[in-house]
Amino acid sequence: MKPAIFWVRAVNDKRISPIVQNQWYAASWSRNLGRDLLARTICNEPVVLYRRADGQVTALRDACSHRLLPLSMGMLEDEGIRCKYHGLKIDHNGQCLEMPLKKEPCSRAAAVRTYPVTERYGFVWVWIGDAAKADPAMLPDLWPCETSGWAVYGDKFRVQCNYQLVIDNLMDLTHETYVHPETIGQHELLETPIETKVENGRVIVSRWMAGVVPPPAWAQLHKRPGLVDRWQVCTFLAPSTVMIDTGVASVSDETTLENHDCGTRNFVINAVTPETETTCMYFWGGARNFEVEDEQLSSDMVTMARGVFQQDVDVLEAQQRSIDMNKGMKLQSFSVDAGSTRSRLLNARLAAAAEHQI
Repeated sequence: MKPAIFWVRAVNDKRISPIVQNQWYAASWSRNLGRDLLARTICNEPVVLYRRADGQVTALRDACSHRLLPLSMGMLEDEGIRCKYHGLKIDHNGQCLEMPLKKEPCSRAAAVRTYPVTERYGFVWVWIGDAAKADPAMLPDLWPCETSGWAVYGDKFRVQCNYQLVIDNLMDLTHETYVHPETIGQHELLETPIETKVENGRVIVSRWMAGVVPPPAWAQLHKRPGLVDRWQVCTFLAPSTVMIDTGVASVSDETTLENHDCGTRNFVINAVTPETETTCMYFWGGARNFEVEDEQLSSDMVTMARGVFQQDVDVLEAQQRSIDMNKGMKLQSFSVDAGSTRSRLLNARLAAAAEHQI
């Protein structure tokens, strides 16, 4: 039987995925946001974030309403921002506290848009779209990040590509064979069938490699000789989060794809935030269930992951440059791309639904 071919269907030039409104997007790791002003571009919108004295987070449109200088260039004073251009002051609710001439009454037109913000799973999330629809229950379920018995670690990249290309990469791990041969790649990835399904609004791609030699990175982490069973379960959580349940267990452990909560198990956490049509923020990390108190191991895994993901970034940025240069060519998707294709279709439907609601 010939492998199924899925043609990528999206909007506009059909090679990039639309930016979905009325959704939560990761803006920062919580631990990295403090009293300094943090500028972000999220879904083509400039946002400035900071943490107030009580620990709560404020997110404002990063443009002073006076002459549109980015507020992130200004100074944090008490709970508000003083614009660096003419000194207009905006509080954490987006209201004007002081005009450039301090004796003048505050203008209602000086108010700045605010964004709903919530913190969970170690991230600061910003709602893009209709603020009245912001619902924390719509956050992606990253349960290992807040469950005892798991050590969480991570970092970020700014990537010069459309966010969906990162999701494509995460939903088809066949590329590990050639992109990461020194660490997590192995040829069994090319020889093992994958199962793709859509379940409860999630796209799930599963691969089970039975009785294989672990690749170098997994052999180092597992620390047990002999063949292993290796699994990869990639779950797309719309619009831009992927959680990958991955690990190895000794063959003698008799694990299965349905029951593998043993061995050396790690969830790869990936929150991809669109900036523009051709740039994104990629927050990556992991949650492991072994040697959870070993801080040095967490540091070592960040270092290893950074090297692995940098290889992905190099490929993805080259892919985006090629897409831009080959405007008359279409992307093709084969059977290994079923997960990424279904995630694109899901996002296209969500984008259309959000546009209809607006």
